[in-house]
Amino acid sequence: MPTILAHRAPNTPAPVRYPPPMASKGNAALEAMIGEATVDTDGHEDERTGLFAMLEEHLAVPFTTTVLGVEVTVGKIELAADSIVAVCARGRHRQRVGLLDLPLPTPAPEGAAWIDAYRHWAGR
Repeated sequence: MPTILAHRAPNTPAPVRYPPPMASKGNAALEAMIGEATVDTDGHEDERTGLFAMLEEHLAVPFTTTVLGVEVTVGKIELAADSIVAVCARGRHRQRVGLLDLPLPTPAPEGAAWIDAYRHWAGR
């Protein structure tokens, strides 16, 4: 039986490796930020809404990042039914990408620590 070898097609870029999600602060600092955002909340949805409010207040948008090898501009964030998403744009095209999956640029935009706090909260 012949051996099948997996390979990339010619002129195909190498896969993108994203940095780990929590790079800016330690767990104690992230927990403190989560506590600040979720004070007086009642339940999971309220907590997410509190984190969204902090992201809206502190995250500097627009900023540029790379998604699937393509440079995009994050113009705003939105509260979706069960998550927080970044609205990414390239030309006239728009795509919502969950903040849990959004690769951050280096250096990260001002307020990106709140993305780390949201990711930490979601992973609890």
